Amino acid sequence: MTIEEIEMACDASQALDFSRHALEGPELTLRQTFYPYGFPAEVRTNSAQVLKLCDELWGSFEKQHDTRPILSEVSVFDDGRQECPPAPGCQIILPLMVAVADSNNYSIVNHRQNSLHTVISLATLKHELYAKYFFLSMPVSCVAATPIHAACVTLDGRGVLLCGDSGAGKSTLSYACARTGWTYTSDDASFLLNSGTKRLVIGNCREIRFRPSAAELFPEIRGLEVTPRAAGKPSIELPTVTMPHMTLAQSAKVDFIVFLNRRAGPPQLMPYRKDVARYFMRQVLYGLPELRAVQYEAIEHLLSAEIFQLQYSDLNPATDRLRMMVREGR
Repeated sequence: MTIEEIEMACDASQALDFSRHALEGPELTLRQTFYPYGFPAEVRTNSAQVLKLCDELWGSFEKQHDTRPILSEVSVFDDGRQECPPAPGCQIILPLMVAVADSNNYSIVNHRQNSLHTVISLATLKHELYAKYFFLSMPVSCVAATPIHAACVTLDGRGVLLCGDSGAGKSTLSYACARTGWTYTSDDASFLLNSGTKRLVIGNCREIRFRPSAAELFPEIRGLEVTPRAAGKPSIELPTVTMPHMTLAQSAKVDFIVFLNRRAGPPQLMPYRKDVARYFMRQVLYGLPELRAVQYEAIEHLLSAEIFQLQYSDLNPATDRLRMMVREGR
C-alpha cells in the first residue's frame, strides 16, 4: 500500500492487518497423517485435493515404524495458468535437494530436518499423475531406509532380492514367481531398513508395473492400456488388489540376492561378486555424509546374504531355478 492508501484507511478507521507478508504462502490448515512404506508422514496443506492424491498414493499403507515423522508442507495457489508444467530439474545442495519445474512449481527436501516443502499451482493439481509422481511422493530414504533398485519376492519365508539393470526382467520375473505361489513385495523399487541386522526390505506390494511387451508373456494383461506416465518408460501399471491370485507382503527378510542376466540357453545360477553388488547398490545414494554412512552399513549387513547371478532367457525355468535355490540353498 502507498502512504496515501494507508492515510485513507486510517481516516476511515479501517484496521489494517500486516501480520502476514504478501510473499508468504497460504495458511496450511488441512492436516492428515499417512504411512508411506510404513513410515509416519504428516501432510499439511491448504488443498483437499492434495490430501485426496496423497491418500491414493499412501492410504493403503499401515504404520509399521515409529520413526520421526516426515513433514510434508504443500502450498497450492492459483497462478491463472492451465497447462501442465515441464518435468522439474533437480539439484542436490546438501542438506537440500531442490526440484524446480518453474517459478510456481517447486519443492525443497531438507534431509537434516526430515521435511519436504512444496509449492504447486492449481493447474498442476489437475494433472494428477504429474503431481503425484514429481511433487507428492515422500522422501522415505531420508528417514530410516536405503533405496535398492531391486524386486523382492519370498518363498517359504525366505526372501529373494532380484537385482539388475533396467530391462533385466525384475518386474516380469517377480510377477512370474508370484503367479506360482511366491509372496510379492515389490517389482523394481525396494527399501532396506537402516536399523538392525535383519536384512529387512519394504516395498509397494499394492502396485506392479509391466513393460508393454510383458503382455506377450502374461495373457491376463493382454489388451490393457499403457498407463500415462509423467516420466520414465511406457508401462502398464496395475493395482495388485485386482489380482486375487497374488499373495502380498509389505516387507520381507532377504536371504538371497540374485543379479539377473538375460542370456540364451538354460538357466544357470552361480555365485556372484560382492564388490560389484556393493557398488551397484551404492551408486544411487545421495544425501548427508552421516546418512550415507548409515546406508553403507545397512548395505554391508544386506550383503551378508548369499549372492548369485542368474543367467536365463525363459521365465518358467528361471522361476524353477529360483525355487530350487530357496529350498536347497544353492
